[in-house]
Amino acid sequence: MRLVPAAVVVLTSATATAAPIVLDGEVPSGGGDFHYLPFTVPAGTVEIEVRHDDLSSANILDFGVDDPSGWRGWGGDLSEPSIIGLTSASRCYTPGPIAPGEWKVVIGKAKIKESPAKYHVEIDLRTAPTLPVQPRKPYVPTVVEPTARWYAGDFHVHSRESGDARPPIDEVATFAKSRGLDFVELSDHNTVSQVDQIVDAQAKTKVLLIPGYEYTTYAGHANGIGATKWANHRIGDKGANVVDAIKAIRAQGALFSINHPGLDLGDQCIGCAWKHDVPPELIDAVEIETLGYKPVGFLFHGLAMQLWESLLAKGAHVAAIGGSDDHRAGQDLTSSQSAIGSPTTMVFARELSVAAILEGVKNGRTVVKLQDPSDPMIELTTDVAPKGDTVSDEFVVLTAKVTGGGEALRFVKNGTPLPERPMEAGGVFQELVEAPKSGEDRYRAEVLIDGKPRTITSHVFVKYAATGRARPATPLEEKGCGCGYPSDTRSLTVVGSALAVALSASAARRRARRSR
Repeated sequence: MRLVPAAVVVLTSATATAAPIVLDGEVPSGGGDFHYLPFTVPAGTVEIEVRHDDLSSANILDFGVDDPSGWRGWGGDLSEPSIIGLTSASRCYTPGPIAPGEWKVVIGKAKIKESPAKYHVEIDLRTAPTLPVQPRKPYVPTVVEPTARWYAGDFHVHSRESGDARPPIDEVATFAKSRGLDFVELSDHNTVSQVDQIVDAQAKTKVLLIPGYEYTTYAGHANGIGATKWANHRIGDKGANVVDAIKAIRAQGALFSINHPGLDLGDQCIGCAWKHDVPPELIDAVEIETLGYKPVGFLFHGLAMQLWESLLAKGAHVAAIGGSDDHRAGQDLTSSQSAIGSPTTMVFARELSVAAILEGVKNGRTVVKLQDPSDPMIELTTDVAPKGDTVSDEFVVLTAKVTGGGEALRFVKNGTPLPERPMEAGGVFQELVEAPKSGEDRYRAEVLIDGKPRTITSHVFVKYAATGRARPATPLEEKGCGCGYPSDTRSLTVVGSALAVALSASAARRRARRSR
């Protein structure tokens, strides 16, 4: 999410091999959301600097740069000069060979209130670099911890590679560790310039740094969790569409998750609410909580839950995750911003690695603590071993074990809450369910505090399979009780979110824009 105060770019001087290329003009009122300004780069150029100004306090123009092969970086409404060189680049952009030929400054029409919308662009072409060499390396996956367990993390964190964010990656990792987290996803806006900085940053921390980026459009934001390559966010431009972008993200082995889908704040957060209509089977997860269940987060939590449930009702197996959308590593936050870990997503994974975390999410092995890491935890298990996120039998016993407090627990079947049960010593609850003769039923568990969900698991899906076994009596029924901890849990299998047992902005700060 990006909310930034209006600002006018201050053009700076720079040493170049010739006079700057100056491009002045008006953004066309029609023709889609993007406009291109071509310029020619001669052979021998080793560094390019682009300075830009939207010449208005009312309009908002985004800026990026394409080289002859396509995308080279995206600064959004970042007012700093953009510098691209052989071995170094300013934030939001990627270094590499400077191919001679036609390059383009890309302008995105984020918000136009005054027409005509004007721009002023200056471009320097250099034969000698001005940026020092940066320690960038190709991304290589690593295993931080080889243990199978529940890992705590945040799937929506921005570093300074987002044009509207402040902290370097090292600071993100340090703050996440102080919050007790095991992993964070670096979800910078429409850029993968952070990816080749992960190897060096990972060597300094035990917090797993997950590559990815926030796929930010003017009609919705989403995360490519695990993505290392850019997918086209310029919807409607030259045939670009969201379905092809999702497929390109998932083709990398990454997951596609919708961010803060109900956060509809108009010009205060441009494009933050999800408006795209895509096939449900392309969605891997939904951010059911953003901003940590504080006033703004709580206001839009219900809308996010509605989208999640609507996808599930259409037959999609979509995991629940949470993200803070932290842009400042917990520093100087306003009342409408959240620190890393608020909310916290728990993922049951075979190890602490990117592949294992993604596998856990894909299998629905997530639990979302809506407020922060100290919220209660739920482990949802079944007496029949699941395959992925699905259990097949005639009857299934669900067991929810709660630790860390809470006032009540309830199971939720196909989106409908079952009766609440008060929290008692042991914190274990069971539900015997009968598999439907056709289709499937879905179950999750929720811990309630003050009558509201505080911790929510993903789902375990139950399908019918003829096994011939008699209707089982739960261990608790045999004890004549509905809430105590079963004496024998050896047959219970961790199932994944509700399944893997536990399945479980600041308009003053960011230029009335978007969460990004």
